[in-house]
Amino acid sequence: MRIPRFYEPQPLSTDVSISLGDSTTQHVSRALRMRAGEQIQLFNGDGQEYLAELTEVAKRSVTAKVLSAAQPARISPLKISIGQSISRGERMDYAVQKATELGMATMTPLFSERCEVRLNSERQDKRRQHWQQVAISACEQSLRCDVPEIASPQSLLDWINTVEADLKLVLHHHTEQPLGDFEAPQSVALLVGPEGGLSEAEVEQALAAGFKPVAFGPRVFRTETAPVAALSILQYLWGDLG
Repeated sequence: MRIPRFYEPQPLSTDVSISLGDSTTQHVSRALRMRAGEQIQLFNGDGQEYLAELTEVAKRSVTAKVLSAAQPARISPLKISIGQSISRGERMDYAVQKATELGMATMTPLFSERCEVRLNSERQDKRRQHWQQVAISACEQSLRCDVPEIASPQSLLDWINTVEADLKLVLHHHTEQPLGDFEAPQSVALLVGPEGGLSEAEVEQALAAGFKPVAFGPRVFRTETAPVAALSILQYLWGDLG
């Protein structure tokens, strides 16, 4: 039986007893109804995974002793930063979840010309926190030991002019330039348009900022499918899916 695995955002080290956070406590004591003596896996985003044994389980508090630490090779050697135009509801959640499973390093939600989502500053922060939790849950499921950052939403123009990467790509289905034309990079920035696609002006702005146009096959992807397909190909070519 698989050992339950939880994100625990606090310092972790072997032979140290810790009190688990509220979210982990709820899962351990109420959802899974675990008991003292059972084991769990913990990670805090530092790249390591920690085996711990429950020492005390109550409804509102759980303590555990960290038994050992390991550093499995699960962090992608290819750093992929995604600028993802914001889409509605579950589409954005899907993009965040699947991109996390496929090893992205960061995602920045973008406001673009044809983006239909409008958020004030308060809602922006709430949505960012929600998307960050989606990424954390995906890390728990996919056995990632690092946690990708979901950055604060910003304009597409601001992102393309500030993001740093060896290779910058904009998904543009009118191009026929293959990925094989590029030298293998250590980092990639990937610009993904909204449901209505990027405007010609936005594509030109991206090209002026050093982005290269690329298409992943002859068909046009939905905005939530595009990062999944692109990450799969990039990781296969230059990352850890080969």
